[in-house]
Amino acid sequence: MIAASALCKFFGSGDTQVKALRDVSLTIAENEFVAIMGSSGSGKSTLMNILGCLDTPSSGHYKLAGASVSELDDEQLSAMRNQHIGFIFQSFHLLPRLSAAENVALPLRYTDTPTDEALQRAERLLQQVGLGHRMHHKPAEMSGGQRQRVAIARALINNPKVIFADEPTGNLDSKTSVEIMQLLTELHRNGNTVVMVTHEDDIAAYAQRVIKMRDGQILEDSACSV
Repeated sequence: MIAASALCKFFGSGDTQVKALRDVSLTIAENEFVAIMGSSGSGKSTLMNILGCLDTPSSGHYKLAGASVSELDDEQLSAMRNQHIGFIFQSFHLLPRLSAAENVALPLRYTDTPTDEALQRAERLLQQVGLGHRMHHKPAEMSGGQRQRVAIARALINNPKVIFADEPTGNLDSKTSVEIMQLLTELHRNGNTVVMVTHEDDIAAYAQRVIKMRDGQILEDSACSV
């Protein structure tokens, strides 16, 4: 599913240049559940952005689902994101004026899917994540956990090949975090590839495999022992 070779990412130049990634190589198979860990500045978010086609490496090669991402222009990267990737963010990124169903259907605006069909698909996904009774509510009318469930449903709307979750429980209490991680685990069991950035050991324990980063490099890559 994912094959990255010798990825480097530099910001700035000269004496102020920051080397966010240094020669990072990894592969992630279809239907793996992988956690990427590291302290602030370790490079985990930069790596996530490149793997999720939100950014491009300064050097190195990256293939997603067999396509050479490193050779794509901005328009092609956008199409790759829309067709193959689902994102879940710590801060949810929901539009406040839209209902839950409208937020979930939003990615389909960039396709030729009719509006009625898009909303029907959104409503089915909200049922799947346990929010069928809240589909017409706006984000301000929902709890943090409910908003994250909406974000998960939105990530699934295009039947993505891989789901990228960036600190998906970072703004949630312990009980709600467990509920969200159980939902992600269920999605993985149903066949989704999940790549998650987290700094919490108990959250990383839900993954099959943990990649630990430091100073822009992979420090450790191992099966989860918990």
